[in-house]
Amino acid sequence: MNSLVQLAAEGGTQNPLFPPIPELIIGLLAFVIVFGFLAKKLLPNINRVLEERRAAIEGGMEKAEATQAEAQQVLEDYRAQLADARHEAARLRQEAQEQGAALIAEMRAEGQRQREEIIAAGHAQIEADRKQAAQTLRQDVGRLATELAGKIVGESLADQARQSRTIDRFLDGLENKAADPAKAEAGR
Repeated sequence: MNSLVQLAAEGGTQNPLFPPIPELIIGLLAFVIVFGFLAKKLLPNINRVLEERRAAIEGGMEKAEATQAEAQQVLEDYRAQLADARHEAARLRQEAQEQGAALIAEMRAEGQRQREEIIAAGHAQIEADRKQAAQTLRQDVGRLATELAGKIVGESLADQARQSRTIDRFLDGLENKAADPAKAEAGR
């Protein structure tokens, strides 16, 4: 380094890497003034802006977390409501099936009752028709038997009481004869 100072003292060409001392002092003084100004005025503003940005980012993250928690709660509520709706639908379906089964059983019972009424009415009608047919047949057979007996005997059997007794005896005899072969077959 001595050689450089000597070279500068000799008045030789000046080295571009080493500026003159007064310029170096003025540059250093200007640097300290600019640095001090930046440190006092500009650096607090920069720090304030950075702090606001950090707070906004953290607030946004907290807000996002709160929104996410709220969305999760809404999702859980929705799932709970959906489960309740499914349970209610299953209950209503079961209730409808039970009501349908009860209605079917009731309709079957009503149909059975109506069928029995129709059968009973049919049997009663058949019995009434059979009795009426037997009565009509008995009268027709009696009248024909009386006429035939009157022709065979040669006298009129017009007396109603006698005619009725004769017809009853004749038909009773036929019924007894019809019952005797049935008794004979049953005894075999």
